[in-house]
Amino acid sequence: MSAPLLETDQQTEFRLSKSFDRWDPDTECTLVISQPSVEAHLWKEYLDGAQRSYSKHGVESALDVAAIESGEDTALFFAAVDDRGRVVGGLRAKGPYESADESHAVVEWAGRPGLHAVRKMITDRLPFGVVEMKTAWVIDDPNRNRLLTTMLARTAFPAMELLDSQFVMATSAAHVLDRWRSSGGVVASKIPATPYPDERYRTKMMWWDRHNFAKHAEPKQLSKTLQEMAELSRILYEDDEMGALRQSAL
Repeated sequence: MSAPLLETDQQTEFRLSKSFDRWDPDTECTLVISQPSVEAHLWKEYLDGAQRSYSKHGVESALDVAAIESGEDTALFFAAVDDRGRVVGGLRAKGPYESADESHAVVEWAGRPGLHAVRKMITDRLPFGVVEMKTAWVIDDPNRNRLLTTMLARTAFPAMELLDSQFVMATSAAHVLDRWRSSGGVVASKIPATPYPDERYRTKMMWWDRHNFAKHAEPKQLSKTLQEMAELSRILYEDDEMGALRQSAL
């Protein structure tokens, strides 16, 4: 369905009128879905956490906070907030794209084998809506980070729903994507890995397709995804303000 909560005249002017949040019992965190302009303080906390995490793992070169802190190229962001009010993980969504050149993947594969295939794979999907997930991180806590990653892997679906797109893509080191495939993501096996951000890593591309993700998702993840999307749909259609927007558009 198309999200009725949009205040938009064009795809690039997508706006939320408010944030959404839901409690995740597995991580004992609240997942907030918002935009930088709606939750400016939370956006800053999310970026600060990303900067700390990337620096700790020695990949700060892959994160240009100065370039993204305005939030202008971020359609949505997702922040996991624990019971102490700390942001303990998150990621952001860009798109829907109008050109493959908008994707950071073309930078990651620049001058490397597979660049043409990367461009073609994105371009072929543009008519159906392509969203890219970026700047993912979780707190460095062995007791929680896997659970947080499992939860964040399901954010592809509210992103597709709210941004009215069929596809979500992400790029990351192969060992990281192994944790994300649980929600139905499929690694683009025909595209060779690229050493990004440096020679220590073998970065690959992953895709989620809202039409067939169920065939690839782990059963528990699929069940949680369907429950969460049903709840989001209920919120979208029951919200009085959004109902007024739908009526005004008829």
